[in-house]
Amino acid sequence: MHRSVIFLAAGFFAVVSTRADNPWRERADRFLNWVNVGYQALYHIESEAQWKALTDVKKEHDAAAEVAGKARAAFNGSPAVIEESKALLAHASELTDLQRRQLRRVLLNAAEGPMTQPALVKERIATETTQASTLNGFQFKLDGTNVIANDLDRILQTSARLEERRKAWEASKATGPALKPGLVKLQRLRNGVAKEMGYADYFALQVASYGMEPHEMLSMQRAFMDELRPLYRQLHTWTKHELAKKFGQPVPKLIPAHWINNRWAQEWSGLAAAAQWDRYFTNRSPDSITKTAEAFYTGMGFPRLPDTFWMRSDLFPVKPTEDRRKNSHASCWHIDLNQDIRSLMSVEANPWWFYTAHHELGHAYYFMAYTRREVPPLLRIGANPAFHEGIGELISLAASQTPYLRKTGILPEDFKGDETGELLETALSHSIPFIFWASGTMTHWEADLYAHSLPPEKWNERWWQYVREFQGVEPPGGAGPRGEAFCDAATKTHVNDNPAYYYSYAIATVLKFQFHDHIARKILRQPPQRCNYAGSRETGQFLRQMLEAGGTRDWRELLRETTGEDLSTRAMREYFAPLMTWLEKQNAGREIGWD
Repeated sequence: MHRSVIFLAAGFFAVVSTRADNPWRERADRFLNWVNVGYQALYHIESEAQWKALTDVKKEHDAAAEVAGKARAAFNGSPAVIEESKALLAHASELTDLQRRQLRRVLLNAAEGPMTQPALVKERIATETTQASTLNGFQFKLDGTNVIANDLDRILQTSARLEERRKAWEASKATGPALKPGLVKLQRLRNGVAKEMGYADYFALQVASYGMEPHEMLSMQRAFMDELRPLYRQLHTWTKHELAKKFGQPVPKLIPAHWINNRWAQEWSGLAAAAQWDRYFTNRSPDSITKTAEAFYTGMGFPRLPDTFWMRSDLFPVKPTEDRRKNSHASCWHIDLNQDIRSLMSVEANPWWFYTAHHELGHAYYFMAYTRREVPPLLRIGANPAFHEGIGELISLAASQTPYLRKTGILPEDFKGDETGELLETALSHSIPFIFWASGTMTHWEADLYAHSLPPEKWNERWWQYVREFQGVEPPGGAGPRGEAFCDAATKTHVNDNPAYYYSYAIATVLKFQFHDHIARKILRQPPQRCNYAGSRETGQFLRQMLEAGGTRDWRELLRETTGEDLSTRAMREYFAPLMTWLEKQNAGREIGWD
């Protein structure tokens, strides 16, 4: 592995020496051609190793992933690569826009592992590998019995017994203490690599992918919450009254976390009876769910997925007869930045996995769209990190629309939906509480972790301060503290393996409603609350226009060009306007909110 890095570096010096008298544009072109070849090759090797580590959790697979990660970091962060990129960007005005974008991406990649500090990078990679192994291989227990995450989720989604729910919720938090020591190290190591490349901290490094400063990102997230807070307060009030009635309890000020159907209270599904459609999936196979998702895209004019997608993906839960453990978090992978595209899921026959399958294939089709000669491997990424999630979330929203579900045969043809109930389910499950979790709790806690070096002895206290402040939720047992022996933030996968990123999901949520509003009103000429993308080639063309660009365009310009407006919650507020009117009537006479 390291021999290949040395060989590539030798090639770089040979290239530089042959063009000492060439114009800057030619010099950049040759350098970037070399970087793209090395980057793609090592990305492929590391992705294969990481895929194996997540689909078959074993120490030897973790070790292989660590070796591959070190090799890619050695190339991406090599002093020669950093030096040449900076030298070329010093003459940015003489370069093409595509060259400038690639060079900035080279430096962002280098900042994840600058080999000007090899010991620091080596320690970070080793610590992250151990952290991933602890997370992926963790054995949950409930009343002394081994269970998986899906079992705990099922209890939170279905049980009417508060004691059983509380036990499941507490069992789900057992990963925190196991992960805290590694996260303590990673706080220091991630900030260390960021500072080596001139960033104030790791949060600042991650936000730089948007061309923004940390204060700008935090301001954007607060603006999202300010604009949506009236709707969230109405939803919170309605929800706690419904849950109190369901569990036979007094109406609380803050919602106890184990009352909600999600381990982090990031989505509040299961409360809109009119939109509980599990029974319509009982005769569906998990395989049919993934095939239906593919058909959604082909109906809009996209090609079929490569045969290798079906051969190499890991789409279904591990069978009891299999001797392996796998990561339970749904994801989609561009293994070689070319045609090897895979998905890791645990699909079951229910609405959640139906929407998730549509979402994950959104990533796959994004990969396929920008994998073309005009987009170099360095820029085979979303227009910004949120665009990828925004497209996935857009298709998940489209997949939940009643007309589409009727067309696929999941809902009967004579199905008469309840628009208010469906809006309520969409708001609770996929949108409004999620913004306050993502923009509020996650983004602000991780900003504190990295930008303000929040000490470990205050992690859990600050976490629950934000959960109460932003989400209006408290731990089981009331206002008493959950001590620092717990590390409830670390129970969220992303804190460990996709850090200082969660604001991207909030931006993606806002984007999905902007995209959806444009498609419904301007292309389909249908109401956004009830529309059907299936078979619309014009919708497919609109999407391809965005997807094919990859990272070659400024995301703000691309958004304005395709939708005609800047990033805004306008479409969200208009989508849920009928629900807001209904909630205000339902909550008449009630105390609104929790503060």
